[in-house]
Amino acid sequence: MARTEIKSVDDYISAQSEPKAHVLELVRSTIRKALPKAEEVISYKMPAYKLHGEIVLYFAGWKQHYSIYPVGASLLAAFKDELAAYEIDKGTIRFPLNAPVPVKLIEGIARFRAKQ
Repeated sequence: MARTEIKSVDDYISAQSEPKAHVLELVRSTIRKALPKAEEVISYKMPAYKLHGEIVLYFAGWKQHYSIYPVGASLLAAFKDELAAYEIDKGTIRFPLNAPVPVKLIEGIARFRAKQ
């Protein structure tokens, strides 16, 4: 990602290389569909979604994967089977960039986090 000041999610995604930008746009649209009332912001230099003044979910693109944060024990338990194929570490789910985006799973995670 270029070293530019990121002020919006559009800026964040447009600073990514292809095909990462395409994947992140799909992640973004999936979260927005699941959380239509959420405010889209940049926090800690990452896209984030706020409901009632609280951050519900972040996502970020990396070299070989993209991640969704934060992930706690209750979410891990609720999605145990669906998450078995993904790397999870320190409150982060890592999804490979070279695999299809698990849209239904991300929608479910976003809705679960919103209820917390």
